[in-house]
Amino acid sequence: MPTRNRPPGPALSILPFLLLAANLRPALTSVGPLIEPIRQTTGLSLTAAGLLNSLPLLALAAFAPLAHFGRRFGAERTLVAALLLLAAGILIRSSGSTMALFAGSACLAGGIAIGNVLVPGIIKRDYPDRVKGLTTLYAVTLGLTAAVASALAVPLATWLPGGWQTALAIWAVPAFVAALAWSPIALRTGGDAHRHCASKRMPVWRSGVAWLVTGFMGLQSLYFYVAVAWLPTIFQHDGYAPAEAGLLITLFQLVALAVSAMMPLILGRAKDQSRVACVAALLVAVAMGGVLLFPAGAYLWMIVAGLGGGACLPLALAFISLRAADHHQAASLSMMSQSVGYLLAAFGPFTFGLLHDLTGTWSLPLAVLVAFGLLFAAVGYGAGRDRTLA
Repeated sequence: MPTRNRPPGPALSILPFLLLAANLRPALTSVGPLIEPIRQTTGLSLTAAGLLNSLPLLALAAFAPLAHFGRRFGAERTLVAALLLLAAGILIRSSGSTMALFAGSACLAGGIAIGNVLVPGIIKRDYPDRVKGLTTLYAVTLGLTAAVASALAVPLATWLPGGWQTALAIWAVPAFVAALAWSPIALRTGGDAHRHCASKRMPVWRSGVAWLVTGFMGLQSLYFYVAVAWLPTIFQHDGYAPAEAGLLITLFQLVALAVSAMMPLILGRAKDQSRVACVAALLVAVAMGGVLLFPAGAYLWMIVAGLGGGACLPLALAFISLRAADHHQAASLSMMSQSVGYLLAAFGPFTFGLLHDLTGTWSLPLAVLVAFGLLFAAVGYGAGRDRTLA
């Protein structure tokens, strides 16, 4: 690949890369703790609130293929456009009307989808020997900012004028900052000069390994977004105060963050990632079973969920690069795993809320999550085996 298409030096890897990662979760995870004030203002039912949480995931699936514009116009230029789209969607969503809630959620998810898909290909392209380390750094930044957004959602809505609208709108600021950080880099780079020399290896859509990676990405996303969208409400139903319910979700994400940071050490000692992925998936399922059977132990279950979830996210991201043979294949696998994976994940928050509305309790939705744990573990074992698509 010509030098002009590569980042202009190590500095790019640090600040702009981290700023990008820092903007790919807060717009999503800040909603769950604010569902009740949003419902009180807009009159949304629990099913509609579940759709509000699922819509960004549907948009992530729908807009992920747009990341292919990165091959034509350059990944860096496409990232700037994605960050501006994210900022615009955040502001639209925060304007207050029910229509704006859904329209803005779809818009911001488009920006997040493009960023999500481009990152693994950039890592594989420019740092093939540092895939695990940079993927872990990326995952830790995702986890940290997601946790911060969850923790600050209720306090910001309380402290700032405008309530939940301002608490959501404030996340447009870091998105604009990230777009500014990437702009000078985008001006110095172009499209992929080899875009017509696509990989002649097996198409990802025909690969069983690719489908396992996609399934693992989808299931870990389903568990994560159900947790951040609905567990605060479940905890409040079980008698926890709204602020404490938000802190429980923050505990889950902070434990996950600590585990994510240790993943390079864990993976470095494993010949492949199959056992780690299987155990991590089972821990998440055990935590959901604990919330169902013994809700008084919420702090323990959030720690267990964090232990499993903290391993699942970096694994899902690393699988994209580790199972691909080159950066073209990594880009294709990233698009497949995140478009199909997020489509699967999108059914989680919506179906979870719908099952509650149909049964009047949280027991059946939680039981379904526990049942999915066995499938999650089996898919993780297959995706983690040491092999490539072709």
